[in-house]
Amino acid sequence: MAFSFFNKKPAQFLSPEEKEQVVEAIRNAERRTSGEIRIYMESHCKYVNPVDRASEIFFSLQMEQTNERNAVLLYVAYKDHQLAIFGDEGIYNRTGKAYWHELADHILQDFNKEHFADGVCKCVHEIGEGLRTFFPYDRVTDHNELPDDIVFGK
Repeated sequence: MAFSFFNKKPAQFLSPEEKEQVVEAIRNAERRTSGEIRIYMESHCKYVNPVDRASEIFFSLQMEQTNERNAVLLYVAYKDHQLAIFGDEGIYNRTGKAYWHELADHILQDFNKEHFADGVCKCVHEIGEGLRTFFPYDRVTDHNELPDDIVFGK
C-alpha cells in the first residue's frame, strides 16, 4: 500500500488510444500471474488519504473475492494529484510495505513528466511482475476473475 502526490495537473489524463494501451498492459501482466489488476481513475479523492479511498473502491469492486486474495488496485485522483496502490492481503503480506512505496515512487516519476499512460503501464507491468513472483500463472486452474477495463469515477 502506498500513496503520494504528483506535481502537475493534466489537461486530459488519458486519450482513447492511451486507455487501450493501459487495458492491454493489464492483459499482458495478467497473462503471467493468477493475480488480478484493476485501475480506478477519478478527478477528485473523497478523502484526505487516498489509501482510504482506494480501500473503499477495492471492496466496492469486490476485489477481495479472488481465490488467492491477490488482487491489486491502482487508484488515481488526477485533479487532486493523488494516487494509491492497494493490494489484497494475499499479495500485501508477501511483499511488505516497502514494495508498495517503491511502486508509487516509480509511477510518480512518469506522472511528474506528464507521461501518464506510460507511468500507468509501467506500474501495471511492475505489479504484474510482483504478482508473478508469488502467484505464477497456471493454465489449468487460472481464469480471469476480474474485468480488465479501467473504471472511471467522477
